[in-house]
Amino acid sequence: MENLIEIKNDYNSLDKLLDRLEKNTTYQCSKTYDIWEHRTDANGQMAQCIVIKKSNMNAAKVFFVNENTVKVNHIIPNKVMHAYFGKNVKAYRNIIEIAAGAIKNAVLAAPQKKAFEEIEKKLIRLAS
Repeated sequence: MENLIEIKNDYNSLDKLLDRLEKNTTYQCSKTYDIWEHRTDANGQMAQCIVIKKSNMNAAKVFFVNENTVKVNHIIPNKVMHAYFGKNVKAYRNIIEIAAGAIKNAVLAAPQKKAFEEIEKKLIRLAS
């Protein structure tokens, strides 16, 4: 689950956007390094993103793709839970990863989609 969202010039940095989210939402918001995709910035350092956390299993990661557009991705903020239930891009998976993927598709997909849509709507309303 991901989406591109156009934002106002008033919020064209992670710090400004984070400040707006912290003041106007009840979600736990923080700026952190992007450990989910391991993106790098122009200096070769690990890129940062904003994590909008609804619960331990549902959050959205927000980062800039250009000056006025952010990309919103669903993530599992807990690193251990993300390792088992997050998006897996490995070519070969062990039996635990296969079972976790089946559980995710059967049980967790609908609540995660609902949480992502709630966070996405709130972000669109606040920053667009």
